[in-house]
Amino acid sequence: MKNFKSNAFAIASLCLVLFLSSCKPKNAATAVGGDAAEKTYVPPGKYDELYNFVSGGFSGQVSVYGLPSGRLLRVIPVFSINPESGYGYSEETKPMLNTSHGTIPWDDQHHLDLSQTNGEIDGRWIFANANNTPRIARIDLKTFRTAEIIEIPNSAGNHSSPFITENTEYVVAGTRFSVPMDNSSGDVSIGSYKQNFKGTLSFLSVDPTEGTMKIAFQILLPGMNFDLSHGGKGPSHDWFFFSCYNSEQANTLLEVNASQRDKDFILAVNWKKAEEYLKQGKGQKQQVKYAHNKYDEKTHSSTSVTETEITMLDAKDLPGMVYMIPCPKSPHGCDVDPTGEYIVGSGKLAALIPVFSFTKIQQAIANKTFDGDYSGIPVIKYEAALHGEVKKPGLGPLHTEFDGKGNGYTTCFVSSEIVKWSLKDLKVLDRQPSYYSPGHLCIPGGDTRKPYGKYLISYNKITKDRYLPTGPELAQSAQLFDISGDKMKLLLDYPTIGEPHYAQAVPAEIISKNSLKIFKIDENKNPGVSMGEKESKVVREGKVFLYLHQGYINGRENNNLAACQVLLNL
Repeated sequence: MKNFKSNAFAIASLCLVLFLSSCKPKNAATAVGGDAAEKTYVPPGKYDELYNFVSGGFSGQVSVYGLPSGRLLRVIPVFSINPESGYGYSEETKPMLNTSHGTIPWDDQHHLDLSQTNGEIDGRWIFANANNTPRIARIDLKTFRTAEIIEIPNSAGNHSSPFITENTEYVVAGTRFSVPMDNSSGDVSIGSYKQNFKGTLSFLSVDPTEGTMKIAFQILLPGMNFDLSHGGKGPSHDWFFFSCYNSEQANTLLEVNASQRDKDFILAVNWKKAEEYLKQGKGQKQQVKYAHNKYDEKTHSSTSVTETEITMLDAKDLPGMVYMIPCPKSPHGCDVDPTGEYIVGSGKLAALIPVFSFTKIQQAIANKTFDGDYSGIPVIKYEAALHGEVKKPGLGPLHTEFDGKGNGYTTCFVSSEIVKWSLKDLKVLDRQPSYYSPGHLCIPGGDTRKPYGKYLISYNKITKDRYLPTGPELAQSAQLFDISGDKMKLLLDYPTIGEPHYAQAVPAEIISKNSLKIFKIDENKNPGVSMGEKESKVVREGKVFLYLHQGYINGRENNNLAACQVLLNL
C-alpha cells in the first residue's frame, strides 16, 4: 500500500510538471530564427529602415521607434505634460492642453493615422486621438511636434478615432459611449438611456495645405457604442465603416448586458451623401462648447480658442447616408483591405472572422435587401453583404492588417497568436504565437492602398517572463515578425512606452527627407525674442522679465537657435 501511494504521488507530480510546462507556449524562448540578429541589427551611425509611430496609451504621448532595430527615437508630447521639454508647463505650451473643462494634463492615447494622398502615406502629418477627454491632435512630421489639438463635443470615449479618408479630406471620430447631447438642458437620468442617449460621428475637414482641422459636421445615431473604424479605398472611397456594439442599449453591467445578442453591427456611412445633405441645408445648428488649440512655429507659442457651434445631420431622417450590417459578436476591429473591396469585422466574442464585400453591400442597397431597421436605419441582411467567414482563426480575434499580397493578419487576444489568412478563399495559412495577449498589430502601410509589407509588429498587453523583472508592474511590449515569406518569423522583442494600442509604420525616407534640422533665429516672430547675446537683458516692470539668448544659455553663441523670454514673478 505504501509503494502504491509513493508511485501514485510520483505520477501525480510528473503530470503536474508536464501541465505547468505546457502553460508556456512551446519554444517561447527559442522561437526566434538563427538569422534574426542579422536582420534587426543596425550598426552604430546607421539609420533604421522605417519609422514606427506607436500610441502611448495611458502615457498620453506618442512614441517613435526605428525598425527593424526597435530603438526608441523620440517621445512626442501630445496630451500630457512633459517635464523633459516643458510641454504643458511653459506659458508657450500651456494652451495646448486647454479644454472646455479647463486644463487637462493627461489623457489615454489609443490610435494613430498617418496622412495619405491617393490612399498612400505622404508623410506630412500623423493624427492621434485622446480617449478620456475626447480630442484629436495633429502632429507635424517636419518637426515631430504637436501642431494642433481640437476637442470633440457630443462625445465620450472617442475610440473609433482618428481615422482618415484616403486623401485626408477628413479625419473621423466616433464616440465609444453614447451620451446626452451637449445642448441638452439639465441632468439626464441613465435610466432614460434609450430615449436620451445618442451616438455621434464627427467628420473633421483637413486643410490640404496647412493641415488645420475644423469640425465640418456630426452625424446623430442611436445610442450604442462605436468602437473602431476605417475609411474606404478605391471603389469604396466615399464610404466609412465603423464597428458597433451594445445594440442592446444596456446601461448597467455592460460586460454581461451588452453582449446578449449574437450579432451587433458594422455601420456603413456614405460621407459623400452627407456632404450633399449638408449643402442642401439639412443639418441643424447646435450650440456647444469645445477648445481648438494651435501651436505656431513662427512664434514658438500656442493659442486656445473656444468654439461654440456644430452642424448635426440626423441619420434617421436622411435616407441613403447610413446603413447597418449585422456582425458577430461585439465587433471590435473594423478594417478595409488595400483594394477597398473587403471589410473585416472582428467580433471579439466570436469564433470566426466575417469578411464583407463592398460590391455585395452596394447590390443589397440597390435591391433593398434589408432585414428591417434599427432605430430608423436600414439593416442589410447578413448573407447579402457577406463575402465569407474565416473559420476557427483563434480565440478573441481583434484587429486585421494586410500585406498587399492578398493576405490578412489578425491578432487573437485570448489564444495569444497572430493568424495569417487568405482574402480569396478565407483559409488560414499560418499562425504564430505572440507573447502575450496581442491587441493591435501593424504592417507598414497595412491600412493603405499600397502596403510596404515585409514586417509585422504585434503590440502585446502582457509580458510576464519576456524581460528582466521590474517589480509587480511590467512593461507592455512589441514583437517584430518577418512576413516576407510564406511563414511568419519572429525577429525581435522590445518594450514600449505606456500601453501600446494602434500604430503606424512607414519607410523612413518618406519623412526624413522633409525633416527640419534647425529653427532659424531670424524667422522667430515671438515678441520676447532676443536676436543674439547682445540683446539679452533684464526688464523690471512690476514683474521681472529676462530676455535670454538660448545660445548663451547653452554656453555658446548659436544664431540658428531660437531665443527665449523668461518671466519671473518676484
